[in-house]
Amino acid sequence: MNLGILIIALIGGISGGLATLYLTISFPGVILWKLYRRIVHHIPMTK
Repeated sequence: MNLGILIIALIGGISGGLATLYLTISFPGVILWKLYRRIVHHIPMTK
């Protein structure tokens, strides 16, 4: 295969993997943070 195509595919794969990793970590983190604020500070989860 062409070297340029391989580099583009590698960069796309890495960026997709990093985006997936970010969402996998951040979504539960936000939910836990909102639950903590709800329990400790009595702040509504929708705020």
